[in-house]
Amino acid sequence: MGKTKLKRKRGKQIYKRQYICEMKEMKNIITKWNSISLVKRIICGLIIGLILGLVVPQATPIAMLGQLFVGALKAIAPILVFFLVMSALCNQGKGQKTNMKTVIVLYLLGTFLAGCVAVAASYLFPITLTLTDSVEDMTAPGGIGEVLSNLLLNIVANPVGSIVEANYIGILAWAVIFGLALKKASDGTKKALENISDAVSQAVRWVINCAPFGILGLIFKTISEQGLSVLLGYGRLILVIVGSVFFVALVVNPIIVFVCYRKNPYPLVLKCLKDSGITAFFTRSSAANIPVNMKLCEELGLDEDTYSISIPLGATINMGGAAITISVLALAAAHTLEISVDIPTAIILCIVSAASACGASGVAGGSLLLVPLACSLFGIPNDVAMQVVGVGFIIGVIQDSCETALNSSTDVLYTASAELLDRRKYPDRYVGRELNPKI
Repeated sequence: MGKTKLKRKRGKQIYKRQYICEMKEMKNIITKWNSISLVKRIICGLIIGLILGLVVPQATPIAMLGQLFVGALKAIAPILVFFLVMSALCNQGKGQKTNMKTVIVLYLLGTFLAGCVAVAASYLFPITLTLTDSVEDMTAPGGIGEVLSNLLLNIVANPVGSIVEANYIGILAWAVIFGLALKKASDGTKKALENISDAVSQAVRWVINCAPFGILGLIFKTISEQGLSVLLGYGRLILVIVGSVFFVALVVNPIIVFVCYRKNPYPLVLKCLKDSGITAFFTRSSAANIPVNMKLCEELGLDEDTYSISIPLGATINMGGAAITISVLALAAAHTLEISVDIPTAIILCIVSAASACGASGVAGGSLLLVPLACSLFGIPNDVAMQVVGVGFIIGVIQDSCETALNSSTDVLYTASAELLDRRKYPDRYVGRELNPKI
């Protein structure tokens, strides 16, 4: 019996040692994996997903990885925004200064300029569409007043309902109200709120680390279901939209950053596109990309009091990509019907597309359902305009991805630009608060 017990004891010790060794190996693998740049990991996931989508399109369970990733981001993002904004405001001292005024001006300016670029591109490369079937079961807003009224109603929506339904306008509004109301709360209450905010942020970091697997699933789903052939018939339209997006991203935005920074803007521009634009391209959701942008702002060393408010605000009103889509599709409809568009009307279109794009998040269907609103400027019937919306949905794989990538990356870019401008004007305010040297 003694020998049997001894053998069992030794067996348990061996098993324990093996278990410890396996856990150490697993920990080392995870550590090595996390040491690799997130962008590099995402690119690996992208390539693998592309290959699998072409080789084994029938392996549909792979797509679940993308659904789980986007679902997790969309689930955690409203809670993150609510607590971050509320914590930032209630812990903000009276002497602290944010750059929100400058950020909002940049958001509106960037959206307007994006609309102007799209109009110019449509003039240079006129597009004619083939319109046949109407789009059913869709209702476009009746006018700009309806868009704005939807925005205002979303602001006063139930705060709990706003979090559940991911109504970021409502979340932002109530977070600001509660944050200001808690300014006079005890230090213990403020500390507890800060701890909750930190805990949610940590959960977000864990989700973001799963991005490579999520992107793998998303690109697999796109390639296996849509393929590349469906996009060839609308190649010219896609090129104009994508070309406008790239022009705004690589020409207009660097000029804006240079005016604020007075130094080479491209390191900052390219970093925002790489770290924010890539994930936004595949998630196709500015809201889902809010945690990614928060993390990027933290890495850049930006002021948390500013970016905790500006990033969720940007996800609702910074819609340069949407302004491009609205303008290009509206002018494509006009060219198709051989309607002459003069310069004053084109300028009005830029203003309308910018204003309506800012309210895109408050309208079911997003930017595409705001196309009929722009088409009404040219007297285009609603049934024809809705056919153009249908074309927009066909090219949505590319259009929506590029649009979201531009929108989301500029949230960080304009927030950083506002702070860089303030740092240039008032360097004394930022003593001991260094930015990431890469910008």
